[in-house]
Amino acid sequence: MIGREQEVKELNRLYERNRAELVAIYGRRRVGKTFLVDETFADRITFRHAALSPVDQNANGMLQAQLDHFYNSLTLHGMEKTAKPTNWLDAFLLLEQFLQKIDDGKKQVVFLDELPWFDTPRSGFIQAFEGFWNNWACRRKNLMVVVCGSANSWILDKLINNHGGLYNRVTCEIKLSPFTLRDCETFYRENNVVLSRYDIAQSYMILGGIPYYLGYVDPELSMAQNVDKLFFARNAKLSAEFDRLFDSIFVNPEAAKSIVKLLSTRNSGFSRREICEKLRITDGGRLSRNLNALIAGDFIVKYAPFGTGKKDERYKLIDPFCLFYLHFLNGEQRGNKQFWSQNATAPLVTTWRGHAFENVCFNHIDQIKAALGISGVVSSSSAWIKRGDDEEEGTQIDLLIFRNDNVVNMCEMKFYGGDFTVDKNYYKTLLRRQEILSKEISPKTAARNTLITTYGLKKNEYGGVFTNVVTLEDLFK
Repeated sequence: MIGREQEVKELNRLYERNRAELVAIYGRRRVGKTFLVDETFADRITFRHAALSPVDQNANGMLQAQLDHFYNSLTLHGMEKTAKPTNWLDAFLLLEQFLQKIDDGKKQVVFLDELPWFDTPRSGFIQAFEGFWNNWACRRKNLMVVVCGSANSWILDKLINNHGGLYNRVTCEIKLSPFTLRDCETFYRENNVVLSRYDIAQSYMILGGIPYYLGYVDPELSMAQNVDKLFFARNAKLSAEFDRLFDSIFVNPEAAKSIVKLLSTRNSGFSRREICEKLRITDGGRLSRNLNALIAGDFIVKYAPFGTGKKDERYKLIDPFCLFYLHFLNGEQRGNKQFWSQNATAPLVTTWRGHAFENVCFNHIDQIKAALGISGVVSSSSAWIKRGDDEEEGTQIDLLIFRNDNVVNMCEMKFYGGDFTVDKNYYKTLLRRQEILSKEISPKTAARNTLITTYGLKKNEYGGVFTNVVTLEDLFK
């Protein structure tokens, strides 16, 4: 098990407790939720069932299909055949009877995978699940019910933040996040994939820390060849993944995709008002649900740029896979089976790498803080955009780290094949930005230029403008 040590420890701790447990595990699709449960409990699962995907299914017959599928799982686990259930109340009654019959006093683990897919329109599923837990399961001290789902908004709204019969019933929630760079490196090593950290960082820019995608990397090919094989070749495995990803977890996938596509066009993100204007949609509950679901799934983040209030909060796309897909898989590049290998050093790709590296850094704030020696210092991170006027020019800094020890790190992120060199013009730019920011912050706060780059900083007469240097090696720690 890679990168999930704390989650495994927590699940085993819950397993040993002498009380009923309802555990909700959620996270981005393909992040490894099912694998976590299957590997942690292995031969300890009493009953395991995964719902049918609603994609490409007949909506009218979906309820009965789910019920029949649930019944078949019960019989496969050893339940004697009986009349098939026609509603979820009867289905859960069968589960209760089955668990009671085989109860030998040992811990029973019930694993229900893709729980949101059970909840088809007018199915009464959530009410039946509520009855199952409140009337029976919660009193079984040797019962552990583990539920998973990629439709994170459903898990949050219907289970974790439920204000009805399931209020405060979840005994543990686990949000499974994508791998870090270090986890990706360990994953590749365990699968005999030999890549430099420079290439692992590039793979993160494309595949993110999603184990399912990393598993497709062929150890016999270079990183560039793998990208061609996975995205640009004929019948490439991930060429249609973007649509599949959203179709499987959103009730209205087109609305969610339209938001993500818009956010992909500006690195600093968009305000809620701008999203409504650009997409020509109304600001209401539907937009809130889509934004919250995208946040819960680690696709986007919400932040307030420095110097702004809540009304100026922005939504920023941070999912590397979506950013890469929308940048390169929507145009003429699709027709070239060797696009990535042929354009590895082209301006189109090198410019993209620069922006993508900023996103890598944004997803590794903890590692950056550790490299700066401030892991224990309370801090907040955001971008900063200073609008220009007739008297003063504007500027933008993609990452500021505000610290409670009266220091703010102005982070410049540069993805280079060698040591980064500061020339005279860039030196002046950095000093100007530092001066502008100093006017906006408290006089007792020091603004420090901080470089985050691949290999390091080349020493010259201008290099001293950076107080701190963080390298790729630090991001892997």
